[in-house]
Amino acid sequence: MATQAIAAAAIGGLGRDTDWIEEHNTRLLAAQRRGRRGPTPEALFPKRIDNSRLVKADDPARVREMRMFAYAMAFLLSLAMLYGWQHLSAIECGYRIETEKQQMQQLEEQNRQLRLTEAQLADPARIDTMARNLGLTAPHPGQVVHPNADVAPSNGAVMAEAHPPVPAIH
Repeated sequence: MATQAIAAAAIGGLGRDTDWIEEHNTRLLAAQRRGRRGPTPEALFPKRIDNSRLVKADDPARVREMRMFAYAMAFLLSLAMLYGWQHLSAIECGYRIETEKQQMQQLEEQNRQLRLTEAQLADPARIDTMARNLGLTAPHPGQVVHPNADVAPSNGAVMAEAHPPVPAIH
């Protein structure tokens, strides 16, 4: 109503008294204040409603939508689980490869140490020194017999002889 009065004053009479508009607004504000009683203008009371006798009707379209949503979520979850499994499997394979590489390096180092030890133990100068310490001497010609020698001995052909076994006396 106040807006109508302001509009009418603006359109119809520029010479109308603006005091009337202020007085009208003051009366409206006072009426609104009288309508309020106390700090809270209205009180809310709980309403007890018994819905135990209501039966919910199934909506087949809603059931179909929920089923499709559940299938879509299950599919997305399975894709996420598959990705996670594949990612963790790749990480595990990487750790396994690194472990195998370290083990291979250790075995190669051990093999190198064993070859070095073998070369040191098979050194002819070391063997000769140990043999002399034990009282061994170089073999004389004819003392060394090669079991698979195809070359005949230098002193001539030798015929095989059979000797009867000698009984051992204790």
